[in-house]
Formats: sequence, structure tokens, C-alpha cells
Amino acid sequence: MDLFIPRDLSREAARQLLTEHAEYGKWELARVRKHADGSRHVRLRRKIVRVRSTLARPG
Repeated sequence: MDLFIPRDLSREAARQLLTEHAEYGKWELARVRKHADGSRHVRLRRKIVRVRSTLARPG
């Protein structure tokens, strides 16, 4: 998922936006590019959740 954060958006507002995507959408930060005009291009990727088996192994 790609997000464009305009330069007039405060750092706190940008942090809140990214936090919401991380918590509710299960995304994690992959890359941030800051442009010369102050805007930011953020790439998020799906967070990989490793599930361990709860089944007992025979042996």
C-alpha cells in the first residue's frame, strides 16, 4: 500500500495516520521517501504473522 503525505501535514498527524494503519490494518512500514518539497511517499507492507502449531507432536 502506498501513501502520499503532503508537506503541510504535521509530523504528529503523519505518525497518527501510520499508527492507525499499523494497528487496525495489520500493516508495517517498508519504506519512506522524502521529496525535496517536503512531502513524503510511504510504502507499507502486510505484516506477516507467524502462527505456531498448538498440536502436540507424537514422540
